[in-house]
Amino acid sequence: MAVLVGKQAPDFSVKAVVNGKDIVDNFTLSQFSGKKYVVLFFYPLDFTFVCPTELHAFQEQLAEFEKRDVQVVACSVDSWHSHYAWLNTPKELGGIQGITYPVLSDFHKEISRQYDVLKEDLGASYRGLFLIDKAGVVRHQVVNDNGLGRNVDETLRMVDALQFTEKYGEVCPANWKSGDKALKATREGVSTYFQSQN
Repeated sequence: MAVLVGKQAPDFSVKAVVNGKDIVDNFTLSQFSGKKYVVLFFYPLDFTFVCPTELHAFQEQLAEFEKRDVQVVACSVDSWHSHYAWLNTPKELGGIQGITYPVLSDFHKEISRQYDVLKEDLGASYRGLFLIDKAGVVRHQVVNDNGLGRNVDETLRMVDALQFTEKYGEVCPANWKSGDKALKATREGVSTYFQSQN
């Protein structure tokens, strides 16, 4: 499994469904460069089981991501036709109707290979997630096996941690969340942090 943290996120140009209904022919990652953070997450397949729970969970927190200047983007190896059909299937029937963020069609499996999340024997991706900064650099990645759904609150926590370190130059300790104490990346800084916890 490739570690992309600290590297430029691979760009792509693919078909996508946006706003639940509009098919875009050349959706790129680079369109957000210098403008927005990106949370790019991969899921195995449309019309499956854990996947709709995750897509809806991201939609439910979409306003929180937007407040932080983050573009959420989903990606699977399904065709844009499959995405469109799933986006028009009600939630109570296992569909993702109501999802407004872009859903990419990695039909040729190129993006999944570039991000090294393709499960070759299945022909679909693992549950990979990549937090990309405004310069297009991957700053956080996590990959789950397909039976393990992700925690959207943890993704938001990582966005907060990244933006905090960028703004203040301090580092975020274990279990840090917005509003908690951070620390200077020095011996003195860690010592002061631990003393403040007692």
